[in-house]
Amino acid sequence: MPIPSHSLQAKAFNSGFSIAHDSYNAISLASNGRIYYVLSSDQLVAAGQMFEFDPKTNQITHLADLNTICGEGHFPHIPQGKSHVSFYEYDKKLYFATHVGYYQLIDGMDRLPIEAPNNYALYPGGHLLSYDLGSGKFEDLAILPDGEGCVSMTMDTERGMLFGITWPTGKIFQFDVKHRQLHLYPSVAGLGEAGTPGHDFRSLCRSLFVHPSSGIAYFSTAEGDIYQIKPKSKQLPVLEQAHLRLDYFGQYNPTYPGSMSYNWRQICWYEPEQVAYGVHGNSGYLFRFDPIKQQIEVLDRITSLASKRSGMFDQFSYGYLGFQLGPDQETLYYLTGGPIYQDGKRLEGEKTIAKGAAKGLEYLHLVSYHIPTQEYQDHGPIFYEDGNWPQYVNSIAIDFEGKIYALARISENGQIRCDLIQINAPQIGQKL
Repeated sequence: MPIPSHSLQAKAFNSGFSIAHDSYNAISLASNGRIYYVLSSDQLVAAGQMFEFDPKTNQITHLADLNTICGEGHFPHIPQGKSHVSFYEYDKKLYFATHVGYYQLIDGMDRLPIEAPNNYALYPGGHLLSYDLGSGKFEDLAILPDGEGCVSMTMDTERGMLFGITWPTGKIFQFDVKHRQLHLYPSVAGLGEAGTPGHDFRSLCRSLFVHPSSGIAYFSTAEGDIYQIKPKSKQLPVLEQAHLRLDYFGQYNPTYPGSMSYNWRQICWYEPEQVAYGVHGNSGYLFRFDPIKQQIEVLDRITSLASKRSGMFDQFSYGYLGFQLGPDQETLYYLTGGPIYQDGKRLEGEKTIAKGAAKGLEYLHLVSYHIPTQEYQDHGPIFYEDGNWPQYVNSIAIDFEGKIYALARISENGQIRCDLIQINAPQIGQKL
């Protein structure tokens, strides 16, 4: 396929982990200017691996094997295959969590294994971890109970409190870093992604945020409800005046897999307005959420321009996670899909799918949205030098110079792996 003239270029790096599988979130910029990321493994023979990238030298340093830093490298069990969350910096340390990467296919869905492979033990549960940016020391803080992984997490970086959601049943947790106390709340989403489709199955929220003044965390459910996590009173109230069951987002049966239903896909706090900006994954609509007034305002569809014109949802069934504020703290960046046309006809994928995956091929576009001026811009599709393009991108990080990073599929010498890419994007100060 010819490369469109209005396009961006991506540079692929090789971290030396040839079996790396698709990653979700798991990449962030730290205060030292370096990019930290985890490459996933979906195999029994290897755990996920953590790396550091220095934008000044383009040097990649391997930091850790996830099994090893969890103290589980000495016996065969389903490994700590991935991290499914971003890194959060507090008191000169990065905080993150581990997740299972090896699944059992049950009823067409990737499930937490209930039968251990030969000579292996079942998954022991995800760990909450820290990495000291000064000393390079890792610390194992806690393990999640019942052999569940961590699918979502955020942090109150003022008070040192972690909030998250376990997978697959969707228990809510908070962890007090200073006092090393883990508190669990029951699931408010049926049996989560361990449930039976048509009954108690619910897709789980992949992104939480914290209101900095109150220290209260917020997350959504497949039904479109918005919940608060109140760490002091250990209460989990649902908001009475705000929800995500909006016609613009589409119509969903939250008891069935294949979409995030009414969940927001990704959300982040915007300090100047004391609100959160989020994106609904399937529809691609940007919205503004005021947690104090309990108001939702739909702003714009921030899918690619080609997707807008086609009127169709993106091909990734859950929508895309690569959405965050840039270094100017007022421009949102979004890595999202764009349809591919051959002979004037749009390539179509599968109509329905029973898990979070791509229904078909599409390009990757970079979209920006400047909050103060409400200016949307599609910067075009992204390609590698060889004419291929990044696929399965559900991550984003932006360094202090405005260069954009993600974890993407890379085809090299007939093999496909997931690895770090750097996108030649507009620099800070240039008109977007």
